[in-house]
Amino acid sequence: MTKHYLSRLSCLRCERHYPDPSVELLGRGCPSCEHDGVPANLVTDYEIPALGAVPADDSQPGLFRHRALLPLRDDTAAVSLGEGGTPLVGLPATAERLGLGAVYVKDETRNPTWSYKDRLAAVAMTKAVELGVEAVVVASTGNHGAAVAAYAARAGLKCVVLTVASVPSTMKTLMQVFGADVVALDRAPDRWVLMRRLTEERGWLPMSGHASPPVGSISYGLDGYKTIAYEIVADLGRVPEYVVVPVAYADGLTGIWRGFADLVALGVTDRLPRLVAAEPFGPHRDALARGAEVAGPVPAAPSVAFSIASPFGTYQGLAALRATSGHAVAVPDDERILDAQRRFGTEAGLYLEASSITTLVALEELVAQGAVAADATAVLIGTSTGLKDVGATAATLPGVPVIEPTPSALDRALR
Repeated sequence: MTKHYLSRLSCLRCERHYPDPSVELLGRGCPSCEHDGVPANLVTDYEIPALGAVPADDSQPGLFRHRALLPLRDDTAAVSLGEGGTPLVGLPATAERLGLGAVYVKDETRNPTWSYKDRLAAVAMTKAVELGVEAVVVASTGNHGAAVAAYAARAGLKCVVLTVASVPSTMKTLMQVFGADVVALDRAPDRWVLMRRLTEERGWLPMSGHASPPVGSISYGLDGYKTIAYEIVADLGRVPEYVVVPVAYADGLTGIWRGFADLVALGVTDRLPRLVAAEPFGPHRDALARGAEVAGPVPAAPSVAFSIASPFGTYQGLAALRATSGHAVAVPDDERILDAQRRFGTEAGLYLEASSITTLVALEELVAQGAVAADATAVLIGTSTGLKDVGATAATLPGVPVIEPTPSALDRALR
């Protein structure tokens, strides 16, 4: 298979090159930009010819069918659980209600651990095997930790998850059932301090960021998200006008942007979609409005969308939004998020995590502002299932009545 990876990393901001693997910079970002006070993540470098199609090898498992566009050697066995290839589900009732040409959801709940984090974990864990590390470490409130734990188990690597005590019990269970060692810290930023020490002192590979302010996750793993863009265009037959992504540190947003950029370089399309960041508190929105390079901190509070509830954004998130003339929409209202979650269940027949459903609220907000053309096609990235936090949803629903086995009793209950 022809490889297009140049075996080097580049800073998104200053474009300085670093050799693969530069493990000491993974999760930390570019030292030069860090010195400038603008933390910026590193990304992988490729030379992509205009092939007119996305290279694919169907003998490879899961998303590794696109291995020619991933930062891996050919001789490293893929760490795969069959991730990727998720359906693009049409939402005609939603499109009609919003007055849009078409609305779809890229249903990432169909991945092995029920979230799109499996794409990052599959590529990052394969790189971990390639590098010969003995352990991986991740800071996570749930989805990321569960995905990394599962793929570490698949690879036979030790996995340590640093979380916080407030995450739902389902998330803790998922991380532990795959064999990870899970510990909680009182303060979320303390996870990054400990994580950096573990990477520097013990050589453990960081699966998420440990910079403060954050830069984003492991560079290699970001490329797993590129495959979402490939699949959207393959299924839709064209580039949609809008792609809406739940965002904290913008790993998924960045990877999807890079995937669409690959499609332009390959000659598959000549344009990028406008990306939309749905975020609880608006650090990217505020930074875009100010023309700033640093996103946050902004005022924050506990949120039902806990997976993305960060007062900080990232340079990579701003870069993706600016490159695509995109938008960032703040979705801080828990009641509105949970209402949209229930409405989406009855309208679409899908149950998305509160963090994922912020995409629907963001799209509704843009439509209300007149920012989306009536004939536009929008794709929501459904990043994770609502089954990760059933308690939050259940608290908003009525109790289930116990009735006698008669039609009249049923009628009384339904009234």
